[in-house]
Amino acid sequence: MSDGILHIESFPEPPLDRREALRYAGARELPPEQASLFDDCIAELLPLLSYKVCWRFFPVVVATASSPSKCEELDLGFVKVKSKSLAANLSGCEKILLFAATVGIAPDRLVAKYGRISPVKALFCQAIGAERIEALCDMFCDEIASQEGPLRPRFSPGYGDLPLELQSDIFAVLDCSRKIGLSLTNSLLMTPTKSVTALAGIN
Repeated sequence: MSDGILHIESFPEPPLDRREALRYAGARELPPEQASLFDDCIAELLPLLSYKVCWRFFPVVVATASSPSKCEELDLGFVKVKSKSLAANLSGCEKILLFAATVGIAPDRLVAKYGRISPVKALFCQAIGAERIEALCDMFCDEIASQEGPLRPRFSPGYGDLPLELQSDIFAVLDCSRKIGLSLTNSLLMTPTKSVTALAGIN
């Protein structure tokens, strides 16, 4: 699949990790009444989700900085950027996976709905949505790794010293809005919010 073209795929629903969703809600266990609400949120939210990813592969070149105080410049194949942390993450890689993933707008809508009438259910929907998008990213990366070889840890704009402004370049090269319905606000926030853009080095 290292052909440089833009891929789009809808994935099946990943298994729900209830413990992980609870962790996103800031809890390890719930009293019976709240556990029932949590189950209600799962039952309401999961049928509304879609699991979509678009991605491309690019060559990567890490140029050594001229001095220790300067950031290494990386040629990511679609843009050049300076980031010491990303350069360290991609050290030894000749190719990257660039992707955008989303589970859709349903979590945002339910969080807005319950934010007015049931803050606890709003929190639970937020947490379940967070678990869902991470589960999608894990499923997708596992699939790519099985085809392309081991992946380095995912790295997203805004992490470490990687500029958040890189989002604009990612959205342009992946055509996120048209391909998976993912938009970028003027403040570089993603809509739907339960979405991820990231790149990963391929060993």
